[in-house]
Amino acid sequence: MTRIVAALLCLLALALPLGAHAATWTEGKEYIRLAPPQQTTVPAGKIEVMEVFSYGCPACNAYQPVMTKLRLALPPNAQLVYLPAAFNTAEDWPMFQRAFFAAQMLGVAERAHQAMYDAVWKSGELQTIVPGTAQLKRPQPTIEDAARIYERVAGIKSSDFVAMAKSFGVDSKMRAADAQIFAMQVPSTPCLIVNGKYRVNRDALGPSTDQLIELVKFLIAKDSGG
Repeated sequence: MTRIVAALLCLLALALPLGAHAATWTEGKEYIRLAPPQQTTVPAGKIEVMEVFSYGCPACNAYQPVMTKLRLALPPNAQLVYLPAAFNTAEDWPMFQRAFFAAQMLGVAERAHQAMYDAVWKSGELQTIVPGTAQLKRPQPTIEDAARIYERVAGIKSSDFVAMAKSFGVDSKMRAADAQIFAMQVPSTPCLIVNGKYRVNRDALGPSTDQLIELVKFLIAKDSGG
């Protein structure tokens, strides 16, 4: 009997952290349930973790170490995807959105992901703000400017990239992205959406990256039946 009680207590001790932790996440506070849920793009059996972002967004650029840590922490049944936003037209976000979808259709979006951030925020090749000021750069970067980054990083000829960027397929993806971002009521970027159902409320979380990762993993488990 003593061994049985001891075993039960051991199992309870192992279960408590998950139960106690899960109870700290409150729907409507740390995460928002989307209504209606959005269709996902990952294969069947996978849980989608989406980042709504823009290369022209300074907060998204600063968030890249967090996204790297999150990607490495995701369970095998989860997949990270990206959805570019275009709502800041003054700072060229529609161009960055167009560039991402062109790169995606050409199969090089993820390979050039960090390079695009670097072109805006490090080398300045695609910067939209005059450094040290709040003034917009004139002229703003063009899709041809972005094409040169993809040619250098991914080997896609600039002319081929521009042709893809101006295609009907990319135009359709941009319209669909704008509609989806509106439907998900994305308040700002970066924004995380889990499986098309839950929008993470970063403002309700503490400064710890671990909290964000644990919440995302909780939502993945919630939709995995775990």
